[in-house]
Order: sequence, then structure tokens, then C-alpha cells
Amino acid sequence: MYGGRAIDNFDRRILNTYMDEYMGDFIFDTFQPFHFYVDDVVDYYIPEDGPRDVYVDYIEELPLANTPEVFGLNPNAEIGYYTQAARDMWSHLVELQPQTGESSSGISRDEFIAQIAQDVLNKLPAEYELDKIRKNLGTEITPTTVVLLQELERINRLIGRMRRSLLTLQRALAGEVGMSSELDDVARSLFNGQIPSIWRRLAPDTLKSLGNWMIHFEARLKQYNTWVNEAEPSVIWLSGLHIPESYLTALVQATCRKNGWPLDKSTLYTSMTQYAHAEDVTERTTSGCFVHGLYLEGAGWDRENMHLVPQRPKQLIQEIPVMKIIPIEAHRLKLQNTFRTPVYMTSQRRNAMGVGLVFEADLATHEHASHWTLQGVCLILNTD
Repeated sequence: MYGGRAIDNFDRRILNTYMDEYMGDFIFDTFQPFHFYVDDVVDYYIPEDGPRDVYVDYIEELPLANTPEVFGLNPNAEIGYYTQAARDMWSHLVELQPQTGESSSGISRDEFIAQIAQDVLNKLPAEYELDKIRKNLGTEITPTTVVLLQELERINRLIGRMRRSLLTLQRALAGEVGMSSELDDVARSLFNGQIPSIWRRLAPDTLKSLGNWMIHFEARLKQYNTWVNEAEPSVIWLSGLHIPESYLTALVQATCRKNGWPLDKSTLYTSMTQYAHAEDVTERTTSGCFVHGLYLEGAGWDRENMHLVPQRPKQLIQEIPVMKIIPIEAHRLKLQNTFRTPVYMTSQRRNAMGVGLVFEADLATHEHASHWTLQGVCLILNTD
């Protein structure tokens, strides 16, 4: 471990898997030599006992750069690494570009920013009337309804902040008010197609550009409107919630209240369905919920046989079918031939100090769990 520490159970699981797979008495078995990794190019093994030069010569023969397979990863991991490196380089280049003069469309920078600001303003809805919504909901408010009200409060704060900053920016561009450092950050972000930091602080974690984020923002509003005006969606789009783990916690609370279970001894069980998309779902679950819009990273999904399979070449992520999430008493949870998979907000995953991790899903597999652990398998709610 170089420059790091184990901070959660998933870190510990990776470390233990490497120890189980690569460290043990079996590496000194003289009858069946152990190869850490071997292919047509390289062979990692422990050289036979001898003087220092034997080991030095062996080390000198090893390649300077290793392929992902050496560490148990899928070859696609290298594509993901270089893609992220290129994206970081590109974002730095965008920040270094001149912030004055004309845009690529031939209009001035201020005019371009004003157009973007107006486009975003046109897409902003009125803020939700929470008092009216509470009144319509009546006195019997379920735990998931409480989550809805909390979500609407958060989206209201975001809508209000976006509208105020854009209106003030338009006045600043027209010379009616001074340009503050905050407004300058908003203008620069709009010009570069990025999400302003003052909006990002009030929004769910994301790696999307401004244009893609606005599409995501409008889809979130659509789910909220359906929930407010019609009923709680039969299939929840978790990525559309500001804090998705609060909705899952509410599900557990509601089920425990209904069945008289102790809350601290209950957990979530997940199972995959045959439904490819939310609109295909024809049933409602009496306990738990259906969720959609999750993406699998580090492995592929066999839709026909419903289990994990190796990734296809150059397919870094794959949307999985609708998932069913069921609250259950922990002592009744018996998982066989499944892999406990972390579900993160974005592909950055983050550490697990309460940041980034949403819940844990159970995915069927015919392979040993250590295989998928080394492959770095996880689920994410948001594509980049």
C-alpha cells in the first residue's frame, strides 16, 4: 500500500482478495510453480534461490509498463484510464483558453454567454409550492412522501439560485451592475460549457457537461412532477433524486413499520428483473420498489441468463435492466452465487467516508466473488 489507507469495507475486501489470490504458502510450492501472471510476453514468478544477480537479472527482464490483466483487471480498464486522462487534459486546456474576444460562432463572448444564460432561464420552471403540496397530501404522510418533500425543498433552492445568478449576470453583462467574482465564475462556466460552482454545490454529484446536465435536470423535474401530480412512480429513477439513499432508507422504515421489524436489524435485498426499461414494467411491488437507470462498470450483464459476464471489448459501461429492491430482515438474507456490488453516484466512485456510495446491490454470478473484486466491478447512477 503506497500512500493510502483502507477506509471502508470495499477497500478491505480488495486488499484481502489480493492477499488470498497472490500471497500464501502456495507461492513456494516446488511441485506446482505459482505464476502471478503469465502470457506470451511476460511471466511473473518467484525466481529460484540463488545469488543477488539472479533476482536483479530477472527484474531487469520485466516490462516497464504493465497491462491491466497483470492486476486482475479487464483490458478495458486501460481504455478507461486513458479516457479519463484525456478528459482531464482537455478540461485544463479549456480553462487556459482566452476568455475575451469572439466565440467560434462569430459573436462576442458576452453575447454568447447571454444567449446561454437565456436558454437556461427559459428551461427553469416555477418553484414548487410546498405548502400547497403538503395540504394536498393530507395528514397521512408516508416516509417516501417525506423524502419527496425534502427533494422538492432542495430542487427549489437550486432553481432559485440558478434564476437569481442568471438574471444578475444578464444585468452585469448589460453594464447595469458590477461583475463580482461569483458572477465571473458563472460567466466563465457558461462559456466553457461547464456547471457553475455555485450551482454544483446545490446539485447532486455529477461529471456531466452543462448541456448534458440540463437534459438530466429536466428529466429530474419530470419525475418530480409525476410524483406530485399523479402518484409515486412505480419505477423510481434513482439518479433523478438529490439524495437517493434517503429514498431507500425510507423504504426500509416503511416496511419495518408495517411488519414490526427492528430498523437496525433490517437491510436491502436486490434482484434483477427481465424488464429492459421502466416503461416495460407491468406490475407494482407490494414491498420495496423497482429502480432503473443503473450502469454496470467492470463487467457485462447477460440479459438472457441474468448474471455477470466479462465485459465486451471497448464497452466500458452497460445499462442494466430494471432492478427490484426489497427490504428484508438481515438474518433472513441468504445470498448464494451473488456478488455484493457497490453502487456509486458517478464513475469517480469517491471514497466511502459516506461520500459517493449509495447502497449495495446483489448481482448473480457463476464466478467466484474474488474475480469480480479484482475486475473492479461496480454500479453507477450517472454516466459521465
